Amino acid sequence: MWERKLSEVPPEESREDEVKRLADLKMKLEKKIRRLEAELENYRAIMEIVNSTLAEKSFKRIETPIKPPTKLPPTRAPTPTPSPPQPTPPVEYKQIVPLKTSTGTMLANMYISEDAIRVVPVEGIMLNINTPPFQAFLINRVLDPMQARDRESAKTGEITPDEILSHKITQEGDIIRELVIRNYRDDRRLREIKTSLRWTLEKMYEKTTRGTP
Repeated sequence: MWERKLSEVPPEESREDEVKRLADLKMKLEKKIRRLEAELENYRAIMEIVNSTLAEKSFKRIETPIKPPTKLPPTRAPTPTPSPPQPTPPVEYKQIVPLKTSTGTMLANMYISEDAIRVVPVEGIMLNINTPPFQAFLINRVLDPMQARDRESAKTGEITPDEILSHKITQEGDIIRELVIRNYRDDRRLREIKTSLRWTLEKMYEKTTRGTP
């Protein structure tokens, strides 16, 4: 007579444990979905910048050079007298670029000098600093990374600390009155900043006119 050996059977998982396991799985899946949706949104933003750049290439760039003031010849005085103090000359902008929507609505003027960019919304355009994608895209994904790369370059001696990119926002409450970007330094960065600004302001304007935050 032989005996059959029964295999060991693990204890049945309780209903509470199964529910907990499924809830944990659901939480992980939701977190993964949110991360993928955020990544997809970033890719869409980059694609819109590429499309905007391609559209810009098909139009003639509007450039308004600023002529330096004409110097007057000095007048000869019979008795030398000390010259009065001269006021500080205003910043000379080599280019003024209007920033418009794809439908032609004027949003802001972009004043470009040798080492700075000044962006001023036109009268009647109220852009709130909290309206996306100003902070999340223009500041966090365009200007701040440029500044971080400059800081690394300053550490290695490639540039001086005075050449690090910086930006300053002037507000009236939450309304943007002026954005100044200093030390953009090269044409490649200038093009990237200009394209990013145009896209950002247009998206902000669309959200504002639709009444969405």
